Amino acid sequence: MFKPTLTTLAFLATTCAAGATEVHMSFDVAEDHTRLLMGASPVHDNGMPAHGNAFLSQGYIYPANTLSNGVVGVREDGSPAFPDLVLGTWTCNGYFVGEAGNATTGVWVISRQVFAFDDGNQIITQGTEIADVGKENLRPVTGATGDYADIKGGLVQTTLGLNDFMAISATFVFEHAKEDHAQLWEHPKADRSLDVSIEDNHLEWDSGAPVGPIESPVGKFF
Repeated sequence: MFKPTLTTLAFLATTCAAGATEVHMSFDVAEDHTRLLMGASPVHDNGMPAHGNAFLSQGYIYPANTLSNGVVGVREDGSPAFPDLVLGTWTCNGYFVGEAGNATTGVWVISRQVFAFDDGNQIITQGTEIADVGKENLRPVTGATGDYADIKGGLVQTTLGLNDFMAISATFVFEHAKEDHAQLWEHPKADRSLDVSIEDNHLEWDSGAPVGPIESPVGKFF
């Protein structure tokens, strides 16, 4: 839950008025397939990671809606497809659980995610990830710095699917900014500078992404 103090609100208002650093309440992540590592074991008979398999991955943070409609955010060599739009680096590590790489729905990963923005702000979440594409999953925010330091509550992750290189694309939004994020999906060119909502009611939204299993092996094994 986002609980702005008077000092925080004053700072955010000044920031917007001055056209300074943006405080992104929603953003996209493109996983970099060249920086995705998984354990050589345990694995299923089909080679997909099994329960207990450890992994480490990194990718690029983009403004919200950059990766909508199947847009790929990473080139084949692992460089960002839109270098001028990159907001920072996303790092994720954890373990596969349950049906793991063979999961078609429900929890398949327990992970920590670090969103390190180039402006020095940082968000850390820890919790479950689900195999479902296009379905919201709330992750607790366990730490934050800079402009995000006063945020309490969760960050909603929605996996958009696999890109051309079998790496995940996902969108994230703070739970109290979901209504504004839904509007961004309807209006791709909308201003993404600042979305702050302290309303108790939330607008449920559907990304429109097809729901289905992740079928192909991804990443490198070590």
